[in-house]
Amino acid sequence: MTKQTVLTGITTTGTPHIGNYLGAIKPAIEASLNSNNDSFFFLADFHALIKCHDPERVASSTREIAATWLALGLDTDKATFYRQTDIPEITELTWILTCMTSKGLMNRSHAYKASVDANREAGRQDDDDVTMGLFSYPILMAADILMFNADIIPVGKDQIQHIEMARDIAGRFNHTYGTLFNLPEAQVDEQTQLIPGLDGRKMSKSYDNTIPLFCSSDELYKLIKQVKTDALEPGEPKDADNSTIFQLYANFASVAEQAQMRTRFENGIGWGDAKKELFEYLDSYLTKPRGEYNRLMGDLGYVEQQLHKGAEKARRHASPFLDKARVAVGIRPLTWQPEAGAQQEAKKDKEQSAEQIARAEEGRRRAILMQLKPMLDRVNNAEDSAAEAKLLVSEKESAIESLKKKAKQKAQNELDLLREEFAGLLG
Repeated sequence: MTKQTVLTGITTTGTPHIGNYLGAIKPAIEASLNSNNDSFFFLADFHALIKCHDPERVASSTREIAATWLALGLDTDKATFYRQTDIPEITELTWILTCMTSKGLMNRSHAYKASVDANREAGRQDDDDVTMGLFSYPILMAADILMFNADIIPVGKDQIQHIEMARDIAGRFNHTYGTLFNLPEAQVDEQTQLIPGLDGRKMSKSYDNTIPLFCSSDELYKLIKQVKTDALEPGEPKDADNSTIFQLYANFASVAEQAQMRTRFENGIGWGDAKKELFEYLDSYLTKPRGEYNRLMGDLGYVEQQLHKGAEKARRHASPFLDKARVAVGIRPLTWQPEAGAQQEAKKDKEQSAEQIARAEEGRRRAILMQLKPMLDRVNNAEDSAAEAKLLVSEKESAIESLKKKAKQKAQNELDLLREEFAGLLG
């Protein structure tokens, strides 16, 4: 059975909190134990520079996140755990992909559009304080993914667009230079998307409502006492499903323990007692990994060693794969000669599963359609769409005759897709 590659990146701009653990770390480590998965986890320290210009924060976050994943049981023999900046092939691939990515695609990025909207509301120029890092970071994210031909990317809903962009970029490259990249799929776990913070909103450092995963017992109790509750008195039944305390408890407790706590809510447990029980449960759950985390933070040489081990594993794939990308775009040794075409294609087809081939073809088709959008709009907006479609196809047929081999094949692929799209109009 062919393994699927699962890849997750962790931006190094904050201290890991309970929301990070439940939403990303715990499911990722569990997935890495599945023998059908080839797991890649990386510290996205280049991504951190997009919004964070505090070097001490980036450095401390990198240490904390690396130690956290190891403390929680990540097996670096089973998974590839590395620092993004230790893989120079990623930045080179980023440039190659940048040269294939339209500005229009980047204009549609949610992060960029949000910055433009904020500037307009403040009466500033659209691009005030918008760096090229912010504008083009979806390309770096695409390189992170495509370098390892990842199949599955676990993300939150706000990141789905970036996986779609990676697919579009991969499809355009494959259409231009030949199939090299898989088309990644976003994986969203609906059950872990809304881990509540101290104020009931999604736990996020942006809201300053987080519970650090490995804070001390005293700090943990102090934070849990700040959890927002309603004014119901002890003895009054409480709605467990709308309680941040119960939701946090349920994310750690067994089904039987959840049922017992739910009954206590129905019987009117006091908020003080509920918070104390949540604290005691979380403190007990986190005691062992907290001790290992503190040990690792005192032995950063070992943590660094584990990251170097992961980088070596990652580069064993990245270096030869980048060579393929370089050759594909024409950056080759002067003495380079292609393999026999038929043998090369036969070998490639043999190595690809039917699903991979179908996904690659889907990406190729999507990429072509993106480039043909003005032509599609021209036909769709015409008063006589059928006549316009026939005219457009005729123009494309005439243009093909004067083209050279590679350009001719590319234009023929476009013509074939136009005929498919306009089949109902062409008759």
